[in-house]
Amino acid sequence: MCGIGGILTINQYHSTLEKIIKRIETNLKHRGPDDHGIYISKDRQAAFAHTRLAILDLSSAGHQPMSTADQRYWITFNGEIYNFQQLRQNLIAQGEQFHSQTDTEVILKLYQRMGSDCVQHLRGMFAFAIWDDWEKTCFLARDPLGIKPLYYWRSGSTLVFASELRAVLASGLPTVQMSVQGLYGYLVSGSVPEPYTLIEDVHCLDAGNWLYWQGQKITKKQYWQINFTPQKISATDAQEIVRAALIDSIKHHFISDVPVGIFLSGGIDSTTVLALANQSQNQHLSTYSIAFDEGQWNEGGIAQEVAKFFGAKHTEYKITASSAKTLLPNFLAAIDQPSVDGFNTFCISKIAHENGMKVVLSGLGGDEVFGGYHSFQKIPRMVNWGKQLRLLPLVGASIGMGLAHWGSSPKMKRLGDFLEQEPTLSDAYRTFRGIFSNKEACAIIEQYVGDKIFVKDSPSKISFPAKVSTPEDEVSLLELSCYMRNQLLRDSDVMSMRWGLELRVPLVDTALLEAVAPIPSNIRLAYGKQLLVQAVPELPDWVTKRRKQGFSFPFEQWMLGEFGEYFANLNLLKNIPLEPWYRRWSLVILKLWWEKFQHEVN
Repeated sequence: MCGIGGILTINQYHSTLEKIIKRIETNLKHRGPDDHGIYISKDRQAAFAHTRLAILDLSSAGHQPMSTADQRYWITFNGEIYNFQQLRQNLIAQGEQFHSQTDTEVILKLYQRMGSDCVQHLRGMFAFAIWDDWEKTCFLARDPLGIKPLYYWRSGSTLVFASELRAVLASGLPTVQMSVQGLYGYLVSGSVPEPYTLIEDVHCLDAGNWLYWQGQKITKKQYWQINFTPQKISATDAQEIVRAALIDSIKHHFISDVPVGIFLSGGIDSTTVLALANQSQNQHLSTYSIAFDEGQWNEGGIAQEVAKFFGAKHTEYKITASSAKTLLPNFLAAIDQPSVDGFNTFCISKIAHENGMKVVLSGLGGDEVFGGYHSFQKIPRMVNWGKQLRLLPLVGASIGMGLAHWGSSPKMKRLGDFLEQEPTLSDAYRTFRGIFSNKEACAIIEQYVGDKIFVKDSPSKISFPAKVSTPEDEVSLLELSCYMRNQLLRDSDVMSMRWGLELRVPLVDTALLEAVAPIPSNIRLAYGKQLLVQAVPELPDWVTKRRKQGFSFPFEQWMLGEFGEYFANLNLLKNIPLEPWYRRWSLVILKLWWEKFQHEVN
């Protein structure tokens, strides 16, 4: 896991190329404390930066940017390729010679042989760029599920890219101006929807896409997409498929030359990772959790019991309101783009780092793949209800307009937005996951950009494959493509890398998803993650029968107490209520982030 960045240009910035790439590298150092390097092509059309967190082949042979023996191809790579050993053996059988034990060199050799098709063979999480010094082209790619981020800015023939938005801006080339689309998406959903960012003209390369730079010409292509086409699979066969896929994924995610730990909440997903890792790994497992004084939020006890049950060495860190306050400034400094989440991952990553860990596994993804959220039941019901109202002439739209303008609560206002238009699962999903209504978001945006705006179509909508067989499958796709990708995975990447920690997500794995996607939704998404529970009988009943709680912090209490000085004096329009707590949180985080970025630029 690393930080990557670079600049591609023709006849521009040649005299300042070293300064630009050095600024990019400096802003990525926290992602790779073990090594760093810079490559500048002789014609000064390309400059790469890399900061390394050494996980595979800890020797200097893993130094990046890395080149092929003839120095034609150069790579800067962030991520892990879990099937690299098999790919390496296949390439050796075809006559290739290797100079390291890294997955980085495997990517280079694959690209040398098959060009852009190399991404079809990579299993893992990745973002990388490969410069062809003979053809003067550059190939950039991002993993299928968007685990690793890749941001870029383009103007004419110049393209700047990096693992974090801050590093792109550190180049000094983009104009720091708030993006209306990115800001609207953040306000209505709690995170910035890709491909937008909060900065105008800086984009995130979509998950499962590659980009090809040829000077003035840019080509982008989607190379992978989720496919939920059901097959005739029995419940018994489904359990066997899921179990085999889980075991396979967890084995691959333990490939490392350093110890691997596990984040443990005591919920079904993280306990599944621990239970199956306990069977497949010979090493003694280490687990990490967070506890609170506030009993309503505290899962420390159940995490301790789970760790003891499976014989893991457990480390618990109790966070109080006062200790959280001391961490808050460092958390705010770590934010690359704001969201309504992230502090939890920041804190637990700090604990793992301080205990000597460089790699940890998380149970993230289980709810999206196996139907663990209430959205799987509530969103289809919302759509059916909306369609019934639309059968009454003008009633649905009139009710929607009334609620949107005069709704008594934020939830009612968002429901009004939903009822004003033809009901779709995508709009119902936005209402369910929403933060601010359309009218509220537009009013807040006006305060930032100074112009009255009206956003009719949400930038957070996504396009679906030709076939999504059931509403539940569509909700699963929405959860995977929106909430998980734009918020959970992005926060996990930034907040773990702040502590030089590689966070792996074995339940967010292309091979696993391709194995379970054909299982009919009535089995795969059965209430209470029944399929997952049945596939892992090692899970104790006192874990599987607990009420779902989630990995949350007592923010509301803290904001009224210890965090108070940060969350006062927002100077917002009086008709925008700041309850529930996450509305105030999202606006404060946005305000502090924007002030920080403006200060850094100026």
